[in-house]
Amino acid sequence: MNNLSVDHLTGIKDLTRQDIELIFKTADSFKEVINRPIKKVPSLRDITIANIFFENSTRTRLSFELAEKRLSADTVNFSAASSSVKKGETLIDTVNNILAMKVDMVVMRHPNPGAALFLSKKVKARVINAGDGTHEHPTQALLDAFSIRERLGSVEGKKVVIVGDILHSRVALSNIYCLQKLGAEVMVCGPTTLIPKYIGDLGVKVSHNLREALEWCDVANMLRIQLERQDIKYFPSLREYTMLFGLNKEILDGLSKEIIVMHPGPINRGVEISSDVADSKQSIILDQVENGVAVRMAVIYLLASKIER
Repeated sequence: MNNLSVDHLTGIKDLTRQDIELIFKTADSFKEVINRPIKKVPSLRDITIANIFFENSTRTRLSFELAEKRLSADTVNFSAASSSVKKGETLIDTVNNILAMKVDMVVMRHPNPGAALFLSKKVKARVINAGDGTHEHPTQALLDAFSIRERLGSVEGKKVVIVGDILHSRVALSNIYCLQKLGAEVMVCGPTTLIPKYIGDLGVKVSHNLREALEWCDVANMLRIQLERQDIKYFPSLREYTMLFGLNKEILDGLSKEIIVMHPGPINRGVEISSDVADSKQSIILDQVENGVAVRMAVIYLLASKIER
């Protein structure tokens, strides 16, 4: 099977295990490409891709741009902060205007859950979700699972704990879907107020004790506290959060086995993870960033191959 079962990447929920494995296999080839002296392939020379970001982004945006350029696609970058969205233009109007300029694919980040799915139903172009509010962030989950597979050989049977602000995290939801489809066991860990009420329905374990969770797992994915999405106080202070759920070298070295530490970025050093952990040999945070480009190249390439010419 050399084709994805979907026409758009709006969420991991819609992908099959075969889709994910095809993306990984394609990403393996592209990872080899981006480590060559000449990092470019002419695969998408006649494809135009619009990057539409209604929310701030560093890694995701740069990673998508690099992936597109490595595939020789033409790119258009759009940031809502400096656009007519500020003048009251709707999402559909913004995108239709960009599509009128004959764009083949749209990579979009938006503050509202479901924005990418809504868009995929309204426009002819292929849509890739680069994060929709607190809902999903599919390419992040793919690169996380790809990084685990690279370090541990496979994802099947591995135990992964996701620690932190699960309630507001699109990374957590996409990761849960992705890891479960690949046969991993997933646990979430954090303060009661930051764990969604019905998370158990997704078939994940729940813990409120960081040390217990870390003893159980092979991989710990540390999420940042998303203060910008919190309209009320979910815990007394950042200092107290760090005391209970912050990962430092002392805790890491005190575990009975060596685990892998991940973080989707941006890191708040000294809050969810200390600097000596982030920079330790057990951390694969920078591998995740490198793999992000290869995985996004794979997703763009596979979706572009479904564009009818």
